[in-house]
Amino acid sequence: MKTIDLNSDLGESLGAWKMGDDAAMLDIVTSANIACGYHAGDPAGMLETLTAARQRGVAVGAHVAYPDLIGFGRRNMDVASADLTAGVIYQIGALQGLARAAGAEVRYVKPHGALYNTIAHDARQAQAVIAAIKAIDASLALVVLAGSPLAAWAAQAGLRTVAEAFADRAYTPQGTLLPRREPGAVLHDPALVARRMLRLAEEGRIEAVDGSFARIEADSICVHGDSPDAVGMARAVRETLQKAGVVLQSFV
Repeated sequence: MKTIDLNSDLGESLGAWKMGDDAAMLDIVTSANIACGYHAGDPAGMLETLTAARQRGVAVGAHVAYPDLIGFGRRNMDVASADLTAGVIYQIGALQGLARAAGAEVRYVKPHGALYNTIAHDARQAQAVIAAIKAIDASLALVVLAGSPLAAWAAQAGLRTVAEAFADRAYTPQGTLLPRREPGAVLHDPALVARRMLRLAEEGRIEAVDGSFARIEADSICVHGDSPDAVGMARAVRETLQKAGVVLQSFV
């Protein structure tokens, strides 16, 4: 029986600025990547999301990022290794403290945005993030872009890795994400997204922008919480997979 995780980036509201519909998404996903205050999120919102996730039995992870509130963590940064390691430790620790108060447990780490894309291929920054996880809690799993060098680097360091694919993003023929600046990089049609994810779950491949098929072996599917109609896309993915007999469950 095929199983796969469905995750989303949540807890990204900041003060009076609201991002996404966490409550609705938590009724759909099996894992929640919760912002830790560097690219988005504030303590009250993080605690609220953690509490709601615990009540629904949704696994939670630290959605760590570059210190970039203005750019929502999507701007590349050449951060010194020591600063990056300390910053990731800081973010995980903050979420762990709030999780204890909510009666939840942080089970994994998923980098966000530019940090996620950079460490997929940049060995220096990747090692800084790996060092942070090992320093604070080596039992935490690390979510990585499926097929990226990061998976091997993290495994060599003794970390458990979880390969991830994106429901609402377009892919190149090489199996990499089409950059957000490119036309068609972000997908919006729930039915199309659901069909693509069913093929991924059943066949381990996804249609690229040129019509070819890229081989992708993934343990988890992400629907970005800030995408237009994110809830509709996540619900369509869940219902389509379940109808086909795919079991949705967290990887932790």
